[in-house]
Amino acid sequence: MGRVIVEQIISVDGYAADADGGIDFFVNAQAINEADSEQLRLLQGVKAIVLGRVTYGMFSDYWPEADPAKEPVAVPLNTIPKYVVSNTLAQAPWGTKGDSAGVLRGDGVASLRVLRGQVAGDIIVWGSLTLADALLAAGEVDVLRLRSVPVLIGAGRSFTPAALRATALELRSLQHYPQGVVVSEYALPRDGS
Repeated sequence: MGRVIVEQIISVDGYAADADGGIDFFVNAQAINEADSEQLRLLQGVKAIVLGRVTYGMFSDYWPEADPAKEPVAVPLNTIPKYVVSNTLAQAPWGTKGDSAGVLRGDGVASLRVLRGQVAGDIIVWGSLTLADALLAAGEVDVLRLRSVPVLIGAGRSFTPAALRATALELRSLQHYPQGVVVSEYALPRDGS
């Protein structure tokens, strides 16, 4: 069974969204693409992408038309099967066979547990803060990856639920890039460990 990886892009002061819920602080940070080689390495073991409805909408509006020459991660992002946790979407055609096969209905945690038993490899969750919070709180996350961009925004939405803010993590890797992006990867404690 593969790992469940949650990856968040955050400001240096620990926010995944600004006070208005926006993400312009990292969308406009050109430095974030510095870590593309690391992202490509990670994606080699990823067999499924799971997104919340809002993040799925943002990704499906951008990535199918992204230029692979400028965005090397576009190729794997567009080919790895994707699933969206939603009780409102009728279908999620980006990354699936064009039908509703990619829509996970009901509870996101329960849906991910079922999917985890069906996927032979890693599953990654990007952004999708509500879903990520639920997965973290339920102990379903094996790896937390943080891409910190060199910006302070002062206030906003944390990348983790309040109940886990005192959880000790095990640092597995840390990489920094010339324009200031830092990618850190942590193992999360699992029940019984």
